[in-house]
Amino acid sequence: MPDVTFERGHTAVLIADFYAEMMDTLPHATGRGVVQKASAIQAAARDAGVMVCYCATVFRPGYPEIGQRNKTFSQRKASGQTAIPNPIDVIHSGVRPHDDEVVVGKHRVNALYGTGLDLALRANDIRDLVILGYATSGVILSTVRYAADLDYNLYVVEDCCSDPDVEVHGFLVDRILPRQADIVQSDDVIQALRTL
Repeated sequence: MPDVTFERGHTAVLIADFYAEMMDTLPHATGRGVVQKASAIQAAARDAGVMVCYCATVFRPGYPEIGQRNKTFSQRKASGQTAIPNPIDVIHSGVRPHDDEVVVGKHRVNALYGTGLDLALRANDIRDLVILGYATSGVILSTVRYAADLDYNLYVVEDCCSDPDVEVHGFLVDRILPRQADIVQSDDVIQALRTL
């Protein structure tokens, strides 16, 4: 386990795809207290004056952002589900954003692709990015790979991430994500935030 230290004024926390629907029903999330741990990180970050950001996948009515070639989202478009355009409407109440915090709606898996998140992070001179969310095999993996190419120092909070497939989660945090991020636990992140 790496020693967790953050740089004052250059650290942000990203609470990624904390959908109320999934975080309240997914055994991998509910059984490990993921929402409660994420809420504790959120509170510690706010107390430390650290930037807290959020993302959620949303679409406009009619799903104009989804084309037929998009294997990930084309089924959602075809399902007839009502599109939800506002990311705040789908974020779990346990980690509800404050009005002055950055919230981006995304149309792809990666939180940095096609959103204003990278712009907001760079505008605030962020170098250390702490990531937590659902799913480990979705937004976490995609965002970490992309953010690593943008040269962020990355920290994935393992006990604040969940996935429908527990084995995939384990494989990613043990074998794949450590190539580009430090894998950390919520208690260590909270302790590091308190020292800022």
